[in-house]
Amino acid sequence: MATAYIFPGQGSQFPGMGKDLYDSNEQAKALFEKANEILGFRITDIMFNGTAEELKETKVTQPAIFLHSVVMAMMMDDFHPDMVAGHSLGEFSALVANKTLTFVDALVLVSKRAMAMQKACEATPSTMAAVLALDDAVVEQICVDTPGIVVAANYNCPGQLVISGEIDAVNTACESMKAAGAKRALVLPVGGAFHSPLMEPARQELAEAINTTAFNTPICPVYQNVTASAVTDPEAIKSNLIAQLTAPVRWTQSVQQMVADGATTFIEVGPGKVLQGLVKKIAPEAEAR
Repeated sequence: MATAYIFPGQGSQFPGMGKDLYDSNEQAKALFEKANEILGFRITDIMFNGTAEELKETKVTQPAIFLHSVVMAMMMDDFHPDMVAGHSLGEFSALVANKTLTFVDALVLVSKRAMAMQKACEATPSTMAAVLALDDAVVEQICVDTPGIVVAANYNCPGQLVISGEIDAVNTACESMKAAGAKRALVLPVGGAFHSPLMEPARQELAEAINTTAFNTPICPVYQNVTASAVTDPEAIKSNLIAQLTAPVRWTQSVQQMVADGATTFIEVGPGKVLQGLVKKIAPEAEAR
């Protein structure tokens, strides 16, 4: 009877996010203001009053979602995780939740990660696409057979896989996926090819920042995207976090492993309800809220 706390990644943002926390809680307000100070701009202005378009910029989106998630977790009275996990960016929120990283250190890393990823996106025109109702192995094989760079990037739930890579390669792969029987193969409105080899420059930049940051022994395991298994060793957590930028997010496998290790309840902490929906598809026997 274990409880897993899970934290969302990019795509869960919405205009007005976090404002209720800021307005109703002095401690939350202080954390938001601390974040404004650390980031060097008033991210709260964009979160509370910005447009969906302004919120979509990677350098804003990532710290905004991290901030909303972590402040929410800190405000919960009964926050006692047996295990944690986060989808892509959400892994940083999870590492604050299990005390591996401090709020300040994690926010600095998230900001650096977002900037580095944005730079990598601008260097190579690239994109991602969601493939629905096609076997993982078929998707992987089509990626291998397609000229150019295109890889399986997010294993979100059975029958939903996101591919990532160069624009032409992704478009070509999408046509092949449809021909192979995919219900849909849809290019996503994202800034670039996350979790693909095109993020290598960002990975190197982030590695430098991560390697000079203190990682503590966590209070509970984190199920990391790269391995989809329970990790408690700070050095292993570091190297998995660095590898994550160019490696696929194994969300389906992470949730399956958490269930195998005793998770019966999954609580999503942060904006939106994307992960609850995925958990219900991956492990219908578990409670997700």
